[in-house]
Amino acid sequence: MTLDRKQAPVIYSPQEFNYILPPISSETLDNGIPFYSLTDSVEPVLQLSLVFEAGLWFETKNAVSQATAALLKSGTTTCTSFQINDTFEQYGASVKISTDADWSVLTVSCLTKHLSKILPLVFELLTDTQFPQSEIDIYVQNSKQRLSVQLLKSEFIANRKIDEYIFGFEHPYGKYLFASDYDALKREDLLTHLHKTYSSLNCKMFLAGMFTQGDKQLINQIFGSNPWNSQETPAIPHYPVTPETEKKHRIVHDEKSVQGSIRMAAPFPPKSHPDFVPMIMLNTLFGGYFGSRLMSNIREEKGYTYGIHSMLLNQKNESGFMITTEAGKDVCELAVAEIYKEMDLLKTELVDEEELNLVKNYLLGSILGGLDGSFHIIQRWKGLILNGFTEERFYSNINLYKSITPAQIQALAQKYFDKSTFYELVVT
Repeated sequence: MTLDRKQAPVIYSPQEFNYILPPISSETLDNGIPFYSLTDSVEPVLQLSLVFEAGLWFETKNAVSQATAALLKSGTTTCTSFQINDTFEQYGASVKISTDADWSVLTVSCLTKHLSKILPLVFELLTDTQFPQSEIDIYVQNSKQRLSVQLLKSEFIANRKIDEYIFGFEHPYGKYLFASDYDALKREDLLTHLHKTYSSLNCKMFLAGMFTQGDKQLINQIFGSNPWNSQETPAIPHYPVTPETEKKHRIVHDEKSVQGSIRMAAPFPPKSHPDFVPMIMLNTLFGGYFGSRLMSNIREEKGYTYGIHSMLLNQKNESGFMITTEAGKDVCELAVAEIYKEMDLLKTELVDEEELNLVKNYLLGSILGGLDGSFHIIQRWKGLILNGFTEERFYSNINLYKSITPAQIQALAQKYFDKSTFYELVVT
C-alpha cells in the first residue's frame, strides 16, 4: 500500500480508544514473597523492584528510614561502598533505593544477560549491609549541610509547615527533620530498621522486561530459597491526625525577600474513597496541568507567578488537596484571593463541555502514554497492588474519566472547595 503524503492521517480522540491493561503473571516465591512479572521482547533489558513497607510510617526514630535507604550501598562485610558501586557500573546496572512516607523501593535496571552478576550483590546489600560509621558520619554531615541551605528558602519552609498543619507534627505525613535528628542517628538504628523492615516477610517483587523462565528461577534461588532478615511481620502503627486549629498563617522568613511561597491545603479522603478518582478530574481542571484554570488566571492573565499547581497528595493512609505557588511578595494576598475566586466559579458555574473534553483528553492521553512498554505497565500494576486494588480500579477510572459530567464536577467543587476547610500559608 502506497502512503499518500498529501492526505492527513485521521486524528482520534483519546476518548475513542478501548483501554486495555495487559495482564501480569502473579506467583509466589518459595519463601512466600509475592512475585509479579510482565515480559516483552523489545530490548534485552529488565527492571526488578523490591518493595517494602519501610517508609516514615514504620520508623521508630526520626530520620532512620531515609538514612537506611541512602546508606544501603555503604558497605557489607565483603565489599566497600566503592567496590559495590564499581561492580554495578562495570555491568552497566542501575541500583536505586528510594523511600517515602509509606514505602521503600529497591529498583534494579540492567541488561538481562548480566542479571546473574548483579543479583547476588543486591541480596548481600539487603542482608549484610554494615553501615560503616565513617559512611554514616559523611551522610550526617552532608544532610545537615543540605538542610541548612534548604532552610534559607521560603518554599522549603512552606512545604514543611503546610504538611504539619494538615496532619500534625507527630504524624508521619506531617513531621520534618532537624539537624539534631541527624546527629542522633546511630549505626544500631539503621541495622535494626534494615533487618526489621527489609525482610522476605515484608516484601513484594515486580519484574518487567525481557527475561526467561531461567531468570525467574534465578530470582527465586537468590531471594526465595529461604527466609531472610526478620520473620516477624512489622506492626502497623496507628497515628491519629492532629491538625492545626488555626487556619490562616503568615510567616516572615526573610525581611529582604521579594518573593513569597503560597501553600493552601485541606484534608481529603484517601484513595479508597469513591470521591478520590472524580477529584482527579476536578483537580486537573482546576490546577493540575498547564492549561488549568489557575494557570490561565494567575500566571497568564495576572502575571503573579511563573507557575501554579494543585494536587491530591499521593499517600496510602491519608490524603489532602493542595495548591502551591511562588509569587511576588506584593501580590501574594491577591493571588490567594484569585485562588478562592476560581474555586467559587467552579462551585457556581457549570464547566463548559469543550473545556471538560480537553481535560478528559489530557488525562486519558496520559494513561495511553503509561501503557507503552512493560516498564510503564508494571508501574501501573504496582500502584494498584500496593494500594489494595485490582484491575477493576483501572477500568472504572477510565469509564469515569470518559463519562463524568459538568454537573458532577460542580457537585464535587461544592463539596470540597469550602474555604473554611483550607489552611492558608504565605511564607515571605
